[in-house]
Amino acid sequence: MTLLIVIISLALIFDFINGFHDAANSIATIVSTKVLTPFQAVLWAAMFNFVAFFIAKYLIGGFGIADTVSKTVIAEFITLPIIFSGLVAAITWNLLTWWLGIPSSSSHTLIGGFAGAAIAKWASFSVIKVSVIVKIASFIFIAPLVGMLVAMILTIVLQWSVKRANPHKANTWFKHFQLVSSALFSIGHGLNDSQKVMGIIAAALIATHIQHPEIGFGIESISDLPNWVAFSCFFAISLGT
Repeated sequence: MTLLIVIISLALIFDFINGFHDAANSIATIVSTKVLTPFQAVLWAAMFNFVAFFIAKYLIGGFGIADTVSKTVIAEFITLPIIFSGLVAAITWNLLTWWLGIPSSSSHTLIGGFAGAAIAKWASFSVIKVSVIVKIASFIFIAPLVGMLVAMILTIVLQWSVKRANPHKANTWFKHFQLVSSALFSIGHGLNDSQKVMGIIAAALIATHIQHPEIGFGIESISDLPNWVAFSCFFAISLGT
């Protein structure tokens, strides 16, 4: 029980670190163009990271990303020491890359730590779900390409649409659009990264239920998670921002 509490605490600490690790991505444009001050921009990003909780729960109606992450390792092979080791590795790497100013994906670090610890424990790749790993890892390559393509198209469309516009009016409108884009980016960050931590906590609770049913809280899948798990994860990443 003590190790379970430590793991949940570490997961929320990772979530908090993820918040300030990725905060610059959300606020870079609105600060550099002086739409908001750095302090205002951080509050703006933090607010919309938390708004993502209500969108996931009440509009989307589920936490599919958390479910995927919780299944990275086959349930029967998940132990609390595995999750503990994965979290410590992910936190260490996140802090190191933040300190050195090296861009790094917190999400892939977390999932890699989880899978790597399981492989080391059981000395076998059969304990992980390769399909889940491939799905997650593929977006390391897909996401930048999609982002670049969409950005190129939007740039061409916007340049064409404002080429005869009054520069002052166009600048005013683009400042408003930057607020919207920053808010959407923060919502997306909250929706994605908070759920990955939820998935790790879910894996810990499911493993506890399998190995120690008397203290497992009856949690057998992501749908059994109590509301405090989702709320805590979204709140932690917002607080870190």
